[in-house]
Amino acid sequence: CKILRCNSEYVAATLHLRGPSHGAAFCTALRSYSLCTRRTARTCRGDLAFHSAVHGIEDLMIQNNCSKEGPTAPPQPRPPAPNPHGFESLDICNYERSFFYKHGRPPGFQHCAAFGDPHIRTFHDDFHTCRVEGSWPLLDNDYLFVQATSSPVAKGSNATVTRKLTIIFKNMKECIDQKVYQAELDNVPAAFQDGSVNGGARPGGSSLVIWERSPGRHVEIRADYIGTTIAVRQAGRQLSFSIRAAEEVARAFTEEQDLQLCVGGCPHSQRMSRSPRGHGRVPAETARALCREMLPVEDVYFQSCVFDVVTSGDTNFTMAAHGALEDARLFLPNAEKLHIFQ
Repeated sequence: CKILRCNSEYVAATLHLRGPSHGAAFCTALRSYSLCTRRTARTCRGDLAFHSAVHGIEDLMIQNNCSKEGPTAPPQPRPPAPNPHGFESLDICNYERSFFYKHGRPPGFQHCAAFGDPHIRTFHDDFHTCRVEGSWPLLDNDYLFVQATSSPVAKGSNATVTRKLTIIFKNMKECIDQKVYQAELDNVPAAFQDGSVNGGARPGGSSLVIWERSPGRHVEIRADYIGTTIAVRQAGRQLSFSIRAAEEVARAFTEEQDLQLCVGGCPHSQRMSRSPRGHGRVPAETARALCREMLPVEDVYFQSCVFDVVTSGDTNFTMAAHGALEDARLFLPNAEKLHIFQ
């Protein structure tokens, strides 16, 4: 049964495809994958990995609106002769590829974001607005520690905004040295604290990389060794954080690591209503008009935008909500969950 070869050819063909513009290439790769499984059907009939792959292909084709008819890609060239330690040691620092090799399907992913007031979208698609002044962990697991430090958006206000983000990528075997990334208002660097832009001198160092998307305003950190991508943005006088994490990574924590805003949301005592009360710094109707220009769908991103503009008087908060929505569009495994209505 040669199903593992089909799996590895599909992974190689789709490894660098990202974003909505790659839909046609992704569908071509899926059709090629389907063709490969049909060619092995007779010898793989009793293989669980084969049946898992067949069902996985059907699901992916439906999710991505791929037609079963169309071009297929030529098979990828065979890799050079394996080293003595086999496939897994070659690809241990590429989470998606090694997961596919082991399980015959792509890994699942989850998305979390913190932006604006701050508003938290958890891995479970819960949505809270928090007052959380001071330092609070967004994530605390075996691979990552992320802490957000917040202070009041304006003097006398209950609402707070994130002004500092600290992200620790924990030491991992032969893949990366421990790396610390820190962003503060007006200082969103395209490098780790030690000045490096990757995971260090270990063999898998290039599996952790920082990309500058907009100088001083938007960086993306790709951690391929744990199947995770992080976006850090500054809009106006606040920082925002978004993550697309492999499910296995997001769940890798103990009972002691119970306070993680990305997992459980804000503690009940720290949650706020998004209905602005009293006299805001900007009239609610003005805020609604400004937010509608950037966010035509009146979902929780829109409601958060209105709350932030009314509370702070800063129209840059429209960009914070818009950036969070764009990150969600890229990071969410299921596009149907993009908008949340409450």
